[in-house]
Amino acid sequence: MEALNRKTAKANQYPDKVIQFGEGNFLRAFVDWIIWNTNKTTDFNAGVVVVQPIERGMVDMLNAQDGLYHLNLQGIDKGEPVDSIDMIDVINRGINPYSEFDEYLALAEDPNIRFVISNTTEAGIAFDSSCRLEDRPASSYPGKLTQLLYRRYEHFKGDVTKGFIILPCELIFLNGKELKKCIYQYIELWQLGEDFKKWFEEACGVYCTLVDRIVPGYPKDNIDEILARIGYEDKLVDKGEIFHLWVIEAPEAVAAEFPADKAGLNVLFVPSEAPYHERKVTLLNGPHTVLSPVGYLSGLDTVKQCVEDPEVGQFVKKVMYGELLETLNLPKPELEAFADSVVERFVNPYVKHFVTSIMLNSFPKYRTRDLPGLKIYLERKGELPEGLVLGLAAIITYYKGGKRGDVEIVPNDDAAIVALLKELWETGCVRKVAEGVLGAEFIWGEDLNAIPGLTDKVTSYLDLIQKEGMRAAVRKVIA
Repeated sequence: MEALNRKTAKANQYPDKVIQFGEGNFLRAFVDWIIWNTNKTTDFNAGVVVVQPIERGMVDMLNAQDGLYHLNLQGIDKGEPVDSIDMIDVINRGINPYSEFDEYLALAEDPNIRFVISNTTEAGIAFDSSCRLEDRPASSYPGKLTQLLYRRYEHFKGDVTKGFIILPCELIFLNGKELKKCIYQYIELWQLGEDFKKWFEEACGVYCTLVDRIVPGYPKDNIDEILARIGYEDKLVDKGEIFHLWVIEAPEAVAAEFPADKAGLNVLFVPSEAPYHERKVTLLNGPHTVLSPVGYLSGLDTVKQCVEDPEVGQFVKKVMYGELLETLNLPKPELEAFADSVVERFVNPYVKHFVTSIMLNSFPKYRTRDLPGLKIYLERKGELPEGLVLGLAAIITYYKGGKRGDVEIVPNDDAAIVALLKELWETGCVRKVAEGVLGAEFIWGEDLNAIPGLTDKVTSYLDLIQKEGMRAAVRKVIA
């Protein structure tokens, strides 16, 4: 089997147009795939130069294959199974700024480069006051980016037509604003001057984005089968689900330069990404958080099993469509279409998503993903959402510990939360358990016993679960 490179495989060559901080599975399965599609269907004609954001990374492997790799997308699309493999050819080369700093800074002098895209993990967008302009390179991503911007400003003598369009993909809310704040901090720390600051503000745009695609990464479980399909020795095979969404909070001028929304892709340019962020957290992460303990204590192990179960599946859809969807402010048909796509993702036959992995830190997750919906539902409907309340009772029950069959239940959360639940359950009184959990302000930031009817409702479900089991509680909710 031949090694994969541009001598052995037929690949397109595109001019450098995008600097990409990060060479990991997600960016290659998401951003680079989107650029690849956009190149095929529009006149975007963009090549990518990858910058390794940390000292140890994968650019050597990437360069050994001339930037080429295969992407296996699997899932259900409009009711039909998809299992595609494509060779992605948009990456021209990779640079390690820790050993090739001059080559890294030289990117700033290329007039054709227009975009900077990143995914340096949630911890990547952070200000580190120990960074210096003279570092080769600065340790933080915002520091490296500021070094690059300053070199570009100097090289082009403040030409405002030579700015960058900067699209961070880190999974934090308002990622663009957080990145921009860090750059301002470096401008001040390094005393780069008002002229540079003004150039940055006028010439460059740093935009908030929301990204969404499940990317399991290198498919080690069936790599031999995939290599046989592609016919090359590819050490960078990547795997992702077919669903994708990129929401970019940017003006039409940016969409005109980056026409991914014209390539038949789920890329949206919007005035504000906040409602889409809220939609994803509410309709994808919210149901995940409550279906997991309910499903697990009903004898199920994966998200797919939960959605396909005759009873738990009804519970999941009640929470998603009947409760959480009612708390959002986007047009209902748009919300229902998104919810439908989430259900398709949940039953993806190619992805085994174990509910126990979702139950890590369940209480903080419920606070951010489900509690806001519970409050809004109560405000709008005048009653508590039964499914969301049962989900909270299920989390509380799961944290009791014990066994499911022969398997030990070991909750994984902040030690103080685990200790509180242990102490409360040892009282033997479900009312005290409910009152104690809901009153734990260090968990919720408030006393949830003040929410009308919540303490009674949680107590009732805890009692029913203890006496008759989780499925009895599920049947009560879906009835």
